[in-house]
Amino acid sequence: MNEGTIYAIAISPERGQLKKEVFEANIIENYGIEKDGHAGDWDRQITCLNWASVQKVNNEHHLNAKPGDFAENILIEGLDLSNLMAGSKLKLDKDVILQVTQIGKEDHPSIVSRTFGVSLLPREGLFCKVIKGGKITKGDSVEII
Repeated sequence: MNEGTIYAIAISPERGQLKKEVFEANIIENYGIEKDGHAGDWDRQITCLNWASVQKVNNEHHLNAKPGDFAENILIEGLDLSNLMAGSKLKLDKDVILQVTQIGKEDHPSIVSRTFGVSLLPREGLFCKVIKGGKITKGDSVEII
């Protein structure tokens, strides 16, 4: 399957915090999500995770993690992200294009692992740079291009 949907969008004003779900967001080219602490001039402007991975961790660890609890910006539903690699591109809705710059990251004690005892970003997080900006809304399409 080559198309999924945005299950949720989440932001936080500063790094090192759990993110809060928002209904829509303004994605700024070469920057990230407006009002998100991880936006800026670097390679990890937006982080994406698979909603199925969050559900799996919730079941395995008896958690009730919600959108933003794993410090991700965008939860994607219905799309297999496991075959993506650095350089892969995602199209969100009609305009926004993200390019994967990194998959996973160094694991360190974070607010997520201290809160939930488990973290997904070190293994599965898709760290992306914004190639083309625009507005996104919960429920918008996501396509691998």
